Amino acid sequence: MWWQATQRLRQDRIGMGALAVVGAFVVMIVLVSLHLLASDWAQERGVHYANPTFLGPGPDELAMIEPPPGQMLDLTAVDPLAPHYADIERRTRALATTLKPRIQTLPFGGDRYGRDVLKKAIKGAQVSIVVGLAAALVATFIGSLLGAFAGFFGGLIGDSLEWLYNVFTSVPYILLIFAFAAVSGRGIASVIVILGLTGWTGVYRLIRAEYLKHSTREYVRAAQAIGAPPLTRMFVHILPNVSHVILVQLSLNVVSFIKAEVILSFLGLGVSVDSVSWGTMLNEAQSELILGKWWQLAAATLFMAVFVTAFSQFTDSLRDALDPKLR
Repeated sequence: MWWQATQRLRQDRIGMGALAVVGAFVVMIVLVSLHLLASDWAQERGVHYANPTFLGPGPDELAMIEPPPGQMLDLTAVDPLAPHYADIERRTRALATTLKPRIQTLPFGGDRYGRDVLKKAIKGAQVSIVVGLAAALVATFIGSLLGAFAGFFGGLIGDSLEWLYNVFTSVPYILLIFAFAAVSGRGIASVIVILGLTGWTGVYRLIRAEYLKHSTREYVRAAQAIGAPPLTRMFVHILPNVSHVILVQLSLNVVSFIKAEVILSFLGLGVSVDSVSWGTMLNEAQSELILGKWWQLAAATLFMAVFVTAFSQFTDSLRDALDPKLR
């Protein structure tokens, strides 16, 4: 079965192209994790709000204009420290001359501190994708496991799991996420746990229905007749025939959880302040748009759109390759 699915997937050019894009993001994340790429994302390399290279250098909008000589105001009467300001300014300029000059343009522009937006987007991809994928794996595992037990055994086990499912679905999803976030605090691990523990209900509902349908099929009854134990029938015989449903839900959860992480970080409930993700970049971009600085928003949106589209397309192709109806 797996060999035939692999052959069908190889014949899907769009799916293989999407796989190449996803693989490129995976390689990028590995290089970032090994500190071989974008390790200096927090370094202030450029001037404030450095323009993208294709726009050319722009004026430093935060530079202060000094008054001409002879027009300096006498502040001694209102500020006793005014006579010392000239000496402080002289020392500051002497220190600035020893520092490395800042770059006027960066490939994708710079933020208000002069940090490279491209490197921030690459580093943010690591955080957002890892959070989305890890949380989706946790939620899909929990939902698939509980759905399999509820659909296969039924009875008291099924009723208990149905009660748990109804408890979670009775609370609005976004409020449930905010409630967990307020209790667990900020951080990457907290976001993964929050999304994993609150996002399993959709997978549970579909897998339960699939196991209810397949548990009475002839091939399952034949396995029971030859003495196959319940767990073998659940995870060896039925699971491969519902794997395409799990993959589709995994894809949807990855996309949904990446957006959820972006929302949480945008609202200040996601990753910590000393890290960067696509959500924190969008949070910073809202104040930059007022000044006409659009490149941080464009970089975060472009990276997120490319990965989400490629991952969704690849999972759709994988679902078609594993669909039992196409064998």
